[in-house]
Amino acid sequence: MKNKVYFFGLMVLLFSCTPKEVVKNQTWGNALGTTYSIIYIADKELDYQQEIDSVFQVLNQSMSTYIPDSDISKINQGDSTVKVDKMFKEVFEISSKVHNASNGYFDPTVGVLANAWGFGPGNQIELDSLRVDSLLSYVGWGKVQLNGDNTITKSHPSIRFDFNAVAKGYAIDRLGAMLDENGIKNYLVEVGGEVLAKGKNLDSGKQWSVGIDDPQVKDGRQLKQIVSLKDVAMASSGNYRKFRVDPETGEKFVHTIDPKTGYTKNSNVLATSVVAKTCALADAYATSFMAMDLEDSKEVLKNHAELEAYIIYLDENGETQEFFTLGFESLISQQNLN
Repeated sequence: MKNKVYFFGLMVLLFSCTPKEVVKNQTWGNALGTTYSIIYIADKELDYQQEIDSVFQVLNQSMSTYIPDSDISKINQGDSTVKVDKMFKEVFEISSKVHNASNGYFDPTVGVLANAWGFGPGNQIELDSLRVDSLLSYVGWGKVQLNGDNTITKSHPSIRFDFNAVAKGYAIDRLGAMLDENGIKNYLVEVGGEVLAKGKNLDSGKQWSVGIDDPQVKDGRQLKQIVSLKDVAMASSGNYRKFRVDPETGEKFVHTIDPKTGYTKNSNVLATSVVAKTCALADAYATSFMAMDLEDSKEVLKNHAELEAYIIYLDENGETQEFFTLGFESLISQQNLN
């Protein structure tokens, strides 16, 4: 579908008039429970909508917890005979890598907790400390295994996978790979606010510019930063839009779940943005940093020079502060945000 573009979480900023020898091909729509927009520049009009739809369709059939007969749903329901596809295997391996690097704060086996807290396809339930402790026995990356025959073994049938914190970024990587295979050298892929930028925006002759939302703006959207990206991906995470409020108590529950405690994580970290070579990695680490304390996130970044990050947080006085890695700071555009 080709229509007006809406961006959530990030805003893609494009400025210029299109030179005659450059054609900006653009498509957008809905997928994975969110919106997407893809801009790919060539010397003629192109239409890759069929290929784009195919990527989303295959990914959904493999990893959507909202499709009852998807591979992940069958595995969650206890089917140990499912042979997972290449996409599932790659996401499993990425998850293992980030799980280890984040000291266990990234854990896609939190599916049972996501359901219980009201952030998954399953039924929300009344939770107390005893119930949370009980559900924690079904959480733990060490309790699942990818076998040589591409089946999955779970130590308990109640363990539930939830790849939502990495699958969206992975989808973007697959869309980028599809464009690469078709010889497209300049493109910007955006799904639900996560982006992959390749080459330049030949429409303007500049690098791709992407905006990061201010997490403290409650009504509407306002940009906190604008960054320039080339041949990298960026993903952002925050609790300022994904939360629910108990209608009786008024208590706020955010979508970030601490896999170590089983509780939703209302921390002093307001939002995170991570730049990496792949969007799957950026997505997974951005989610991890929302669950981790700031100092722990800094330690991970110190040990992983391939990552750049921007974290907005509240200090001990409740004042808004910003942490940048040096590499991320160099990406910040000098364009006026007003």
